[in-house]
Amino acid sequence: MVFLWSFDSFNLQAMKKVLLQFLTLIFIFSFIFWGLNSINWMSLFRINKLTEKTEKKLGEICWDMFKDEHIEIKDSNALACIDSLLNAICIPNNIYKKKIKVHLLESEEVNAFALPGNHLVIYSNLIKESGNPEALCGVIGHELAHLEQSHVTKKLIKEIGLTTLITIAGGENTGAINEVIKTLTSTAYDRSLEKEADVKSVDYLTAAKINPIPFADFMAKTDTRKTSTELENWFSTHPDSKERAEYIKAYTKKKGVIKNIKVLSDESWEKLNHY
Repeated sequence: MVFLWSFDSFNLQAMKKVLLQFLTLIFIFSFIFWGLNSINWMSLFRINKLTEKTEKKLGEICWDMFKDEHIEIKDSNALACIDSLLNAICIPNNIYKKKIKVHLLESEEVNAFALPGNHLVIYSNLIKESGNPEALCGVIGHELAHLEQSHVTKKLIKEIGLTTLITIAGGENTGAINEVIKTLTSTAYDRSLEKEADVKSVDYLTAAKINPIPFADFMAKTDTRKTSTELENWFSTHPDSKERAEYIKAYTKKKGVIKNIKVLSDESWEKLNHY
C-alpha cells in the first residue's frame, strides 16, 4: 500500500510539473506574441518613409492616367472658388493646404476621391448635385480626412498589397495601375474608415464655423429614390447613406451651437455651377 501511494504521488507530482511547464510555455509564447505585435515594425524598419515615397509616386502615376482620360477645368474663377472652400477648411484645422493637389475635372459622374500623394479629384457634376457650398465643403472635408488619416494607403495596402504597390511605383507591373484606380474610385472604404472620415469632416466643418447639416442632407439624398445614375455612383462607394446622415447630424448636435458663416458668395457659387 505504501508503495502504491508513493507511485501515485510520484505520478501526480510529475503531472503537476508537466502542467506547470505547459502553462509556462503558453505564457512565454503569449508574451512574445504580444511583444512582437506591440512593436512598431513600420517605424523600426522605416517602412513609413518608403510608403510615403511609394504613395507620392503612385499619386503621380494615377493622376497622369486621369488627366489623359478627362478634361481638366483650368478656369481661374472656378479654381479660385474651390481654393476658397479649401482655405475655409484647412486654415482653422491647421492642414497644410499647399500639400493638397486639387484637380477639377469635367464629368457627368457625381464623385470626388483622394489619390495617393495628397491628390484630391473633384468632378464638376458633384458641385451641381451637392446643391450648396456647405454640402460641397462636407464632401471635401471627408476626402481630406481620408488623406490626413492615411486611409488611402491603408486601403491600397489591404486590397492591392504593399509589394504590388512598390513594384508599380518603381515602374514595374504598370498594368496593375488600373486596379489601383478602380479600387480608389469605385469601391468603398471600410465602414470604420468611412465613419472616421465623416466624423473628421464634421470636426473640420465645425472648426471652420461651417454648418455640417447640408453635408448630412446630401448624404441622405440616396434614400429619396430619385437619384440619377450618376448620383448613384457616389453612393455606391459611400453605402448606408441614411444611417450615416443620421450619425452626422447626431454628432453635429453634440458639437453644440455652430456659427454658419458664408463660405462662398451666391454669385461665385452660381458661376462655379456652370462648369
